[in-house]
Amino acid sequence: MAIFKGAGVAIVTPFHEDGSINYEKFAELIEEQIAGGTDAIIVCGTTGEASTLTHEEHLDLIRFCAEKVKGRVPVVAGTGSNCTKTAVYLSTEAEKYGVDALLLVTPYYNKATQNGLYEHFKQIADSVKLPIILYNVPSRTGCNILPQTVVRLCTEVSNIVAIKEASGNISQVAKLMSLAGGKVDLYSGNDDQVVPLLSLGGLGVISVVSNVAPRQMHDICQKFFDGDVEGSMREQLRAIELCDALFCEVNPIPVKTAMNLMGKNVGPLHMPLSEMEPKNVEILKTALQNYGIL
Repeated sequence: MAIFKGAGVAIVTPFHEDGSINYEKFAELIEEQIAGGTDAIIVCGTTGEASTLTHEEHLDLIRFCAEKVKGRVPVVAGTGSNCTKTAVYLSTEAEKYGVDALLLVTPYYNKATQNGLYEHFKQIADSVKLPIILYNVPSRTGCNILPQTVVRLCTEVSNIVAIKEASGNISQVAKLMSLAGGKVDLYSGNDDQVVPLLSLGGLGVISVVSNVAPRQMHDICQKFFDGDVEGSMREQLRAIELCDALFCEVNPIPVKTAMNLMGKNVGPLHMPLSEMEPKNVEILKTALQNYGIL
């Protein structure tokens, strides 16, 4: 059974001005997402600035999220690392908090071989019982997990079941699904490619845009599942300007800026992420206004 189907939010981590986690605001965001129809909450991913959190903050945020959600939607915890031992530690700890699945990014900076990737993910998976979503985002990690390696992992390791594909390479995704034989659950990692990946057998998206438009991202998926492919396509195309604006600087700079513009008060970014350039803020404002959420 799939971990989730539809649009899961890659939720931001709100901070106080001193950089500490704003748990009261985080609880509000969780409730807004569930009320808005989001299909899953992905905590401590790229959008959640996990790479700038201490291990203690990282794990406490996962625990807090699981406790607040209380099983209403699946919670997927990002526990990947460029160090296999660290990823095992984060994963085994997160499992204790009752999350539904783990999201494991390819180990950044190290540029592991395909055999190294296989051993890395297998060792983490063997340390837990939770289902695992692999996360392929070579533009950020410098490391691309090839279709053959994904299929091998999902075939030979029982709890590796899915991939978040954010390579942007539709040909690679098509190759993956042609080899998968039904053994790989596919989620889009790019908000502007939801419908194309659904058409290749995808189950949904792990979405940045859902932070500002959860119902709309849910509807893109649901319309497709309901057979209204044209309606799904129209919603996808309507969201393209917003997608572009939310990625005109590195994620999550624009989405946190957007949420602050919307009055959600999610606070600052952690360094080395910096405030958005003024000219890009204007582009973002226009996109939010055109989409009808500002």
